[in-house]
Amino acid sequence: MNISYKMTDKTMQVLMYYSNQDIRVEEMPVPEIGAGELLMKVVASGICGSDVMEWYRRDKVPLVLGHEVAGEVLEVGEGVERFKPGDRVAATHHVPCNTCHYCLNGHHTMCETLLKGTHFHPGGFAEYLRVPAINVDRGVFHIPEGVSYEDASFMEPLACVLRGQRNAGLKPGQSVLVLGSGISGLLHIGLARATGAGLVVAADTIPFRLKMAEEMGAHLALKADEELLNSLREANDGRLADLVIICFDGFIPLALSAVERGGTVLFFAGASEGAMIPVTINDLFWRTEITLTSTYAGAPCDCGTALKLIKAGAVAVGKTVTHRMAMGEAAKGFQAVCSPVEYECVKVIVEPHGIED
Repeated sequence: MNISYKMTDKTMQVLMYYSNQDIRVEEMPVPEIGAGELLMKVVASGICGSDVMEWYRRDKVPLVLGHEVAGEVLEVGEGVERFKPGDRVAATHHVPCNTCHYCLNGHHTMCETLLKGTHFHPGGFAEYLRVPAINVDRGVFHIPEGVSYEDASFMEPLACVLRGQRNAGLKPGQSVLVLGSGISGLLHIGLARATGAGLVVAADTIPFRLKMAEEMGAHLALKADEELLNSLREANDGRLADLVIICFDGFIPLALSAVERGGTVLFFAGASEGAMIPVTINDLFWRTEITLTSTYAGAPCDCGTALKLIKAGAVAVGKTVTHRMAMGEAAKGFQAVCSPVEYECVKVIVEPHGIED
């Protein structure tokens, strides 16, 4: 067995989630690891939009959230051969079985193991976390040389974006409209530019986010209002968008009006509880050949590709970071994500061991 030093019987700080308004710094034991597992020192952990979907969390609280993690291997369990103490790694919290009906048909993120059977202990907003054996087997990746822990923590969210655009069938040269320029929208913009979209248009109602959309590579950054469709046609040879990506459910009606005949609407972001699609079948589908599709999460293969894109600088993930916070102030990070206009917030990175220079 290859082990550096034992953390057993020591305590650590965690960020315990009770609600979006009640985030507490608490102590709990450092996890013990078993065969096939890793103990990771968490260096960077991003706050995801799903972390503040209160309706999605309320029946599970209190809990330690955080799944966009990068850090250092401290201990390895018996049988672990690909990793050793001191390795710099990024990990994904959900992984598939690779053998079920869904996995064998390419729908790895619909696998019951991924959906319900895998997770970190206790979560990424902790000084240390235990990575279960199945995650170690297929969901932990060495951070490439030259990639920072902060940038590596974007592996999981960029993997989700990558899977979304692939499932939506985006082809080089097509036009893309990204509705919502929060973190998901900005990553979609960066990836669409990197993979050769002909025209990438960002739309939002928040001015500073539109500025960031331009910095991430949007050809146009437009206000999401009644003039958007006309502006889109003017920029796209009279056509609407081949692919419309919804990154905020408030833009669903606009998305359904902004897709070109034969185009696709990708429902990417999680919606508010009870949200509906306001559409009549004849108006949207008849004689249009429009496709409505969705995507959820990312598979290990997407994570590996995402790290390669980050290494290559193809998607400038670091440009999206607006806040970096140590554990003691990380509750403010949740406030910032919930109130992006007030805090001018896009991406918050929690650094459980303190802010690095």
